[in-house]
Amino acid sequence: MREGCAKLMRSDGELVVAAGFSSLIGPRAENQDFGGVHLGTALERARHGIIAAVADGVSGGKGGRVAAELAVRALVEGFYAMPDTIGPAKAMHAPLAAYNRWLHAQGRGDAMENSATTFSALAVRGRRAHLVHVGDSRAWRFSGGRLTCLTTDHVRPEPDLRHVLIRALGIEPELRLDHGDIELAEHDRILLTSDGVHGVLTPTKMAAILAENASAEATAQMLADAAIEGGGRDNATALVLDIVRLPAPDHDGILAGLSTLPFAEPPKVGDSIDGFRAERVLSEGRHAVLLVATDCEDGGRVVIKFPRREILSERALRLAFAREMLLAQRITSPFVLAAHPVRPDRQTALYGVLPYLEGETMAQRIERGLPTPQAGLDAAIKLTRAIAAMHRIDAVHRDLKPDNVILTREGGLKLIDLGVARLPRVEDFRVDEIPGTPGFMAPEQFEGNAGDALTDQFALGVTLYRWFTGKWPYGEQEAFQRPRFGRPVPPSRHRPEIPSWLDDAILTAIQPDREARFGDVIELLRALEGGGSLDLGPRRKQPLIERDPVRFWQVLCALLLAGLIASLLLR
Repeated sequence: MREGCAKLMRSDGELVVAAGFSSLIGPRAENQDFGGVHLGTALERARHGIIAAVADGVSGGKGGRVAAELAVRALVEGFYAMPDTIGPAKAMHAPLAAYNRWLHAQGRGDAMENSATTFSALAVRGRRAHLVHVGDSRAWRFSGGRLTCLTTDHVRPEPDLRHVLIRALGIEPELRLDHGDIELAEHDRILLTSDGVHGVLTPTKMAAILAENASAEATAQMLADAAIEGGGRDNATALVLDIVRLPAPDHDGILAGLSTLPFAEPPKVGDSIDGFRAERVLSEGRHAVLLVATDCEDGGRVVIKFPRREILSERALRLAFAREMLLAQRITSPFVLAAHPVRPDRQTALYGVLPYLEGETMAQRIERGLPTPQAGLDAAIKLTRAIAAMHRIDAVHRDLKPDNVILTREGGLKLIDLGVARLPRVEDFRVDEIPGTPGFMAPEQFEGNAGDALTDQFALGVTLYRWFTGKWPYGEQEAFQRPRFGRPVPPSRHRPEIPSWLDDAILTAIQPDREARFGDVIELLRALEGGGSLDLGPRRKQPLIERDPVRFWQVLCALLLAGLIASLLLR
């Protein structure tokens, strides 16, 4: 017998899951396995999630297939009948507990004598999967090339008695279920198997099949086929769930997960934490210590970011890390640094993991020497696109400056340090903890503005002014100073090859009067891209009369005066 199905649900902002199922009878006279996936209606998915289960009827009793099928049906029907407020775990446990009592009672009669079934099921809701399990069917997670078993078999511990169940549906009058939950990531593959599959195939063989990245339907079929062809003497059932797309992450949910993580001191060079071996200190800032580390799981290089507790409160630090994680998952831009995903079961302390980039900050590049006009414009456009991507989801960076921009060796650009961003409908920092760097802060921020799209535009304008000239438009500021916002010198005064349109774009962005700035950074981006169509290559050196007419006439008058005096003296 061969059974199979594949379903896909799609909706913007919702969970997208592909499901595949295969169950083969093998050499047995009857298939006592049963499995199913219920994707539900749009309303059911929003309130409860989706449900998937595999059951394996115990062959030693009568009606094993009936027990397995009724268990799956009882779960699906009961799960969606439960109030969504009780949570997925309780919504699965309640109908299974009722079914277990019924099955146990039936097992004492002749019709279904000694009937029992193993059972593994999960409910996917939001960005988490909630698991219930009893018996020796199994649940697995394939993520990042690694296959992890999520369940423990309830069997006799003796090697020659591993086939003897000590817990299953129907064996005991009161149900004892194992519960668990995991944070999902896009492209995860969740697998449910009967012992006819994992009793024959090694985890390595199963991982190799999952790694082929065939469709969920084809993968389930390959697993069942491989188990039978490998000499399996039992029914072989595999159910595959592919996590194609997850709903947008929720800030409160991320913050709740971080609240359980303790603060920890950064590891010393050569030491490890959670499989990350520290190689060297990258930087020690006011709010965080950054270490270059090796991920011992895959050998890649990453940057680990540990919070410093001297400046901000613990609450503010957790808020900052939650913001950084949220934005790293929500912003889709090649110019904004994304977080390096870490499995929740791996992380034991509060820190962030970021991809390691070969390159230098924009501030370091300015110190080393100014870029050519064309290279400078290319980076300016990329940086403006990064800010536009943040503003598109109503997020405000609030600490934009050359130190928070990475220029990669390949010519790319990444905006970093998203932890102080302002997000809509999300709790903000206390007034005394609101971030900002003097010299890049707009005038209204000194009057209590906590940061918005126009203050980001001002900081972007100051950043571009420094990027092209190496100078400050309003002078360099100290933390204790309140700057005076006068009339800035045009960038071309410091660097004559800067064209007039670029002068105008930068000066508009840094207008002290917020109403005089661009309506949004998209308008600034259009100005930069529109001017970029003009030639910014090497130009002829401008004569003094074009660069500075006043100075030209002063010098000319001085020369004429000197000539007049010389002629008078010679007479």
